[in-house]
Amino acid sequence: MAPQVVFLIDNGSLRPEATLWLRCLAEGLGDRANLTVEPVSLLHSHRVPAEKLGGRGATIVRRRLRECIEAGQRRFVFLPFFLGPSLAVADYLPQLIDEGRSLVSDLDIRVADVLAGPDPDTPDPRLSEMLADQVRALTPGSGTRVALIDHGTPARAVNRVRNAVARQLQGVLGDAVAGVQPCSMERREGEAYAFNDPLLESLGERADFPGERLILAMFFLLPGRHAGAGGDVAQICNGLIEGGRFKRIDSTALLGEHPGIFDILADRLDAVV
Repeated sequence: MAPQVVFLIDNGSLRPEATLWLRCLAEGLGDRANLTVEPVSLLHSHRVPAEKLGGRGATIVRRRLRECIEAGQRRFVFLPFFLGPSLAVADYLPQLIDEGRSLVSDLDIRVADVLAGPDPDTPDPRLSEMLADQVRALTPGSGTRVALIDHGTPARAVNRVRNAVARQLQGVLGDAVAGVQPCSMERREGEAYAFNDPLLESLGERADFPGERLILAMFFLLPGRHAGAGGDVAQICNGLIEGGRFKRIDSTALLGEHPGIFDILADRLDAVV
């Protein structure tokens, strides 16, 4: 029987650094599991010029799945590199699987849990422990406020993951900080998406956030348009400082940079292989 094809799947980005980092993670996980793990995006990454990716262009799930099927592969493992059950995982990925099964009927496709695990309200505690490591690396004081920030989401389940991780992070950090507040980078218009509030840009207006130092616990996995150097989050922070809302804002490293991410990925992979 042919071995399973393992895809490490992210959402995809037009920023080359996201694809390059996903490749590093796939290689590291493959070495650990003693199998080949292919980094594949759902969207966008195939549009990045190959010369910005070391001469090897990126690919997306729809294209790569079809190529593998045409080559005779029938057994696949999809390993979502997502913190929570976003619409990309809950809605779009199943559509791609259905497309594959419309080509051949005997596909064996197994989809692993997202990094938070199957229950949005009790996420894998290793996520908050990793964030705590990264916050401690910034040497917070007992009066320092921490904001756990994600992109913002139309999916309530993803928001529940973020809020639950924020509660866990508060428990792990304890009295080392003044508190942990979940917030969003942005959200869609309308009351239906108000569950994402508060937004990062509004924190400087709150009395419980004195305008001294703020630490951002980055609930993001990979660098791209939103997170990382020059991203949207950094620009919002610059605006808060320039506007006198905070004197100093420090951001943690991204979760994908923490070595503990391999432990979670390995467990998700083991559960379906």
